[in-house]
Amino acid sequence: LFHEMGHGLQHMLTTVPYADAAGINNVEWDAVELPSQFMENWCYHKPTLDSFARHHETGEALPADLFAKVERARHFNAGLGMLRQLYFAKLDMDLHSTFSPGGDKTPFDVQAEVAADYTVLAPLPDDKFLCGFSHIFAGGYAAGYYSYKWAEVMAADAFGAFEEEGLEDEAAVGDLGIKFRDTVLALGGSRHPSDVFKSFRGRDPSPKTLLRQSGLVGAASSS
Repeated sequence: LFHEMGHGLQHMLTTVPYADAAGINNVEWDAVELPSQFMENWCYHKPTLDSFARHHETGEALPADLFAKVERARHFNAGLGMLRQLYFAKLDMDLHSTFSPGGDKTPFDVQAEVAADYTVLAPLPDDKFLCGFSHIFAGGYAAGYYSYKWAEVMAADAFGAFEEEGLEDEAAVGDLGIKFRDTVLALGGSRHPSDVFKSFRGRDPSPKTLLRQSGLVGAASSS
C-alpha cells in the first residue's frame, strides 16, 4: 500500500504540464522507484504504524514486542540479500558490456568470475541459474538490473533527510515534506533524476543510510 502510494503521489502531485514527462513518465529506470521505496520506510516508524496498524476488533495498536520483531526481520540476512542483488547486477552488466559472444568465455564463465567476488558459497558446477534469469533476457532489465539496488540507495538517503531533521518534529518533517513534494514528486521526468535528487538532498545519493537501515553499519558509521 505504501509502496504504490509513492507512485500515486508522484502522478498526483506533478507540476509538469506535459504528459510524457509528468508523474513517473520519462523518469529513468533507475530512479522511478524512489518515491515508492521511500514511502516504505514509514512502515518502520512506530507512530506512523500505530496510526493504522490496529486490531480489527479491539483497536489495540501493534504491541511493542511485535514491532521489535518487524524491525529485526528487516535486518535478518540483510548482508546476504544485498550481496545477492549486487551479484545479479554485476553479472547482468558484465554480460551486456564486456562479454563477447563467440569469444573464449561462455556466459557461465562470466557467472563464475562474478560469483567469486559476490557470493559466500560458489555456485555448484552444474548451476544453470542464467538459463532462468529472465529479468535480463525477457523482462526488460537488460543492463538495468542494478536499478533495483540503486533505487534503494536513493530512497533510503532521501528518508535519511527526514531522520536527520527528527521524525518526531512535526514542523520540521512538514517543511521537508513540502521540499520533497516540490522536487522528487513534482518534477517527474522533466529533469535528470540526479538533478532532482540534488535539488532535494543538496548532494548526490550516498549508500550510507541504506547500510544503516539494513543493520550493516552502526548509526555513527552512517553519519
